[in-house]
Amino acid sequence: MEQIDEQPPFAQAFERVVHALTHQPEFRDVEIVTASARKHRRDTALHVVVDKDGGVDIATCERIAAQINAALDAFPDDRYTLEVESAGLDRPLVKPGDYERFRDRDAKIVTTLAIENAKTHRGRLAGVRGTNVILVRDGKELPIPLAVVKSANLEYDVRADLTRAKREKNKDT
Repeated sequence: MEQIDEQPPFAQAFERVVHALTHQPEFRDVEIVTASARKHRRDTALHVVVDKDGGVDIATCERIAAQINAALDAFPDDRYTLEVESAGLDRPLVKPGDYERFRDRDAKIVTTLAIENAKTHRGRLAGVRGTNVILVRDGKELPIPLAVVKSANLEYDVRADLTRAKREKNKDT
């Protein structure tokens, strides 16, 4: 979780409640993808991105927001905005385990240093080997050191999804 520099009690409480969410039976199948607290003038902007198998609905986001708001009621003098959202179809990849979990899916990886004369790389994930993410492009493996990954996310291909659904529908008839 990205943290506020001085870590006031309010930010510590936010961090604790977000961490505790996945230990509650109601949210056991929910994954906290990212959580951040950023000071913005006199307010603090709180942002939580969640995911679960099958996707996250609005009701789940509302229940998570309610849990966080209830815990932060103990800090009436601290002003904040809270946003809880689904990771979505272009889910960010933030942990090394994400690259294994979403193996064989299309991804976009942006690096801090140029690799093969580029900082943006698209291809199919082939997991992690050592300290490198393996991205397959044009049948060739491209090792990308985890240390230089600036951002990474899944890429959703609508056409491929529609083609797959059409194929499955034709198979059933």
